[in-house]
Amino acid sequence: MSWQETPTAHLSPDGHLRLVHGPIDLIVVAEGSAQAVRAAYLRARDAFAPVLGDLVAELPRLRKCDGPAPTGVIARKMQQAVAPFAPTFVTPMAAVAGAVADHILTAMLAPSHRLTRAHVNNGGDIALWTAHQPLRLAICEDPTTASAGAQADIGPHDGIGGVATSGWRGRSHSLGIADAVTVLAATAAQADAAATLIANAIDLPDHPAITRAPANSLSPDSDLGARRVTTDVAPLPGTDVTAALDHGAAIATNFAARGLIVGACLACQGQRRMIGTTKTARTTQGQPKDLIHA
Repeated sequence: MSWQETPTAHLSPDGHLRLVHGPIDLIVVAEGSAQAVRAAYLRARDAFAPVLGDLVAELPRLRKCDGPAPTGVIARKMQQAVAPFAPTFVTPMAAVAGAVADHILTAMLAPSHRLTRAHVNNGGDIALWTAHQPLRLAICEDPTTASAGAQADIGPHDGIGGVATSGWRGRSHSLGIADAVTVLAATAAQADAAATLIANAIDLPDHPAITRAPANSLSPDSDLGARRVTTDVAPLPGTDVTAALDHGAAIATNFAARGLIVGACLACQGQRRMIGTTKTARTTQGQPKDLIHA
């Protein structure tokens, strides 16, 4: 697999940097002095140039659960992100979008970067950093309407460096029926992998209202092979939606207890579950702060 075009980088009218190469399309935002922002954008551009070529070179390994250790910087981050979720089936590709975002953000935050905030958005999987001012993110619960019923407030001491969303309506295939699962974690790669697995767990196996097809019949090179992925979900009784969300919430709670994620918002057909708080982020009254809220 190869793409003939070369990487491109250009500034949008709002001052954000867009980096594009083949299927990778990043929106990069830096805040700080004009000089610091310009230097960060140049570092991001340079770090982005070899990304696609390096990933393509290791695709056969990255589409498998096991095998020799990857060699590329981003490929290793992908493998490290999914390793804690074994023995559940997951390949490093579950973390690719988040790992790319992490990689570019790391380049931006070079020593003495003098930025105040920065984030890299890779199709909704976001690596982020803030020095002082919290970041507020709207959480999409229904990709068909882009409705955002919840928000995430992320401060500099919350232990969150990444946000990722997965679901059957998203750009990647899912084994489950979640409209959207958004995860907050230490890195975007870890959030990406966790969101994939939680979304897979929100499911009703063999339910007649759910249409599925082998992943490789939709995408011949899918890392999911012949596993049946969701292609359509008819309206479900509320009790069925609750049961499906129960499955995903149990997985998300387990991940939070193990320190693999900080929080998550699970949405399916109008129902929502929120998982996780942080004990290090405190309100002025000294109580733990909910990171995800309505």
